[in-house]
Amino acid sequence: MSNIIDGKAVSAQVKERIRVETAKLKEQGIEVGLAVVIVGDDPASKVYVRNKKKACEEVGFTSYEYALPAETTEEELLDLVKKLNADKKVNGILVQLPLPKHLDDKVIINNILPEKDVDAFHPVNVGKIMIGDYSFLPCTPAGVMELIASTGTEIQGKECVVIGRSNIVGKPQAMLLLHKSGTVTICHSKTKNLKEVASRADILVAAVGKAKMITKDFIKEGAVVIDVGMNRDENGKLCGDVDFEDCKEKAGYITPVPGGVGPMTIAMLMQNTLTAAKQQNGL
Repeated sequence: MSNIIDGKAVSAQVKERIRVETAKLKEQGIEVGLAVVIVGDDPASKVYVRNKKKACEEVGFTSYEYALPAETTEEELLDLVKKLNADKKVNGILVQLPLPKHLDDKVIINNILPEKDVDAFHPVNVGKIMIGDYSFLPCTPAGVMELIASTGTEIQGKECVVIGRSNIVGKPQAMLLLHKSGTVTICHSKTKNLKEVASRADILVAAVGKAKMITKDFIKEGAVVIDVGMNRDENGKLCGDVDFEDCKEKAGYITPVPGGVGPMTIAMLMQNTLTAAKQQNGL
């Protein structure tokens, strides 16, 4: 039986660390503020925004929420971003994706100041991650790194396989593992012999978006298996990309869905916002 990595417990530790630091900043007269912008009424986005607001309360940040109607124009949204860029009380800006179809998320992200881009999606921040000289990390890959660290697993020299090549998870995840001297393979829909490649991994990160695609024959005995997927199974129940029941006996460590990577994503957003506040105050 593998060890189950408890994302809720690890994220609680991260948030507690942030809460203590935030309290110290308050003593110096520095308040930490995060602005979250949501356009339209996508139900999943609403849940994320609610969770982010709750996390801000837990760590002692001021949360600024902007809920805009679905028919908001690009010009109106850019105006708001400009205002938030100029607002000294706002240290981090997050525009909840996906945006309604008539809005170009690239244009919006490119207009957020890189030093307030706590999602780390701005091309400047993406480039910094590439060369290993970064202030912010994309929240989900950063959360994955914390979960791996919590197992005591040394990444250096290990075979690491990332399944998925999205700009938000797969690519930055590969870079972070590489910065820790892992030997990294990125797999995707065109990869030949995927099972064979995956089963060489000491550390396997699944970020495909296909329910229960990864079964035990994809996994090396004793591997660390991190499941980034968030899907619904045939019964409408939340599940990951990894078939948890099938894999849990073979993996050394494994994350559940829910309760694995999900809580970490928001904890790392709080970490980025704290980092932004410190930098903007010359600390």
